[in-house]
Amino acid sequence: MTPSDHSRRSFLRTSVALAGTIPLTANLSAAEAREGEGPLMAYVGTFSSPLRDVLPTQVDLPPGNGRGIHLFQMDRTTGALKPAGLHEMGTSPSCLALSANGTRLYSANETDRVGDEKQGTVTAFAVDRADGHLTPLNTVQSGGAGPTYVSVHPSGRFVLVANYFGGSVAVLPILPDGRLGEASDLKTDAGTIGPARAKNAPTGSFAFSGHDRTHAHMIQADAAGRFVLHVDLGLDRIFVWKFDDQKGVLTPNEPHAIALPPGDGPRHFHFHPNGRWLYSIQEEASTIVLFDYDANLGTLAPRQTISTLPPGFAGSNFCSEILVSADGRFVYAGNRLHDSIGIFAVGPRGDLTYIGEEWTRGNYPRSFSFDPTGQFLHCCNQRGDNIAAFRVDRKAGGLQFTGHYTAVGNPSCIVFLDLGKVR
Repeated sequence: MTPSDHSRRSFLRTSVALAGTIPLTANLSAAEAREGEGPLMAYVGTFSSPLRDVLPTQVDLPPGNGRGIHLFQMDRTTGALKPAGLHEMGTSPSCLALSANGTRLYSANETDRVGDEKQGTVTAFAVDRADGHLTPLNTVQSGGAGPTYVSVHPSGRFVLVANYFGGSVAVLPILPDGRLGEASDLKTDAGTIGPARAKNAPTGSFAFSGHDRTHAHMIQADAAGRFVLHVDLGLDRIFVWKFDDQKGVLTPNEPHAIALPPGDGPRHFHFHPNGRWLYSIQEEASTIVLFDYDANLGTLAPRQTISTLPPGFAGSNFCSEILVSADGRFVYAGNRLHDSIGIFAVGPRGDLTYIGEEWTRGNYPRSFSFDPTGQFLHCCNQRGDNIAAFRVDRKAGGLQFTGHYTAVGNPSCIVFLDLGKVR
């Protein structure tokens, strides 16, 4: 099957599954296209250093072709990205997070040393309200090697960091001027490393990435900020912490962790907008697990496991990103090697039903993100050195390639900021 045939068939399946909806080619309304008075900015984090020379055991990162954080303006009607600047960094700012008011941006710099120390760093930037350009404020140590994920706590007073090669998570205070302080807390993962072969891997899979040691891969607070969750891929665990938002301290919840099947490798998770369901994606098993989440107790209860891949798939695949649509009706899952985004409908109780997939138009989709209106999804094809833009059918859930590619060396993540709404 050719890529174009693959795309057409995936759209047909989606359309048949949800018949009677508007066509995938539906355009933005004039009101939506005009929404926002300022530029709609996109910030793209990249791998921008020859990490293979520094971290020879890492299997999924080519030498960094990026140049740091790339800035773009997005056309609100077409989804096309127009270059708008570059903040050059040779430290692989592979994950970016914006403050709630859009005036600060934080980057995880995925290196494994600062001087003689086995450390990565996190950088704080001020965002210019007029044109979106970045001004560095300061850089601090991340508390471990290879920081791969950053998020901002709902209080706006802390940045949370997951150090992949350090197997640790850290809490960094945000100072009044937006700069970062030294870590107020640091926790190091410990436990039994999972097996090399995932329990739920597809038939014929040789997918192996992180079951050599502890690997903290993501950290995020729940909506209320009372609890902080982080995953360790090597331990096959999701950890839950109580969070003191005055001191910036993590305390183990009870229970402290929930186990995923051995070797499956939890990578990322995303909460449903209702706050009661959490979807975890497993890198080596190519699965999504639905958990019921109790926001009062900070507890997780697994209820469904479903493959991220089409029926009948066999061979190796590494999952990447998982996102829930803003209206909570669809879940999107990234597949590397298969190079697709799996599309799932969310049922009344949160259960997922596979409705199709879309080819990413590039190699190794590391992450993707919706623009602020939810009209477009942009996919970072890491090994393809491009970002592909898709129009989202918000009624049927399908994705349609817009024809717009953006050349970026080793893109890792993309975040959006509507300067017309920045206060």
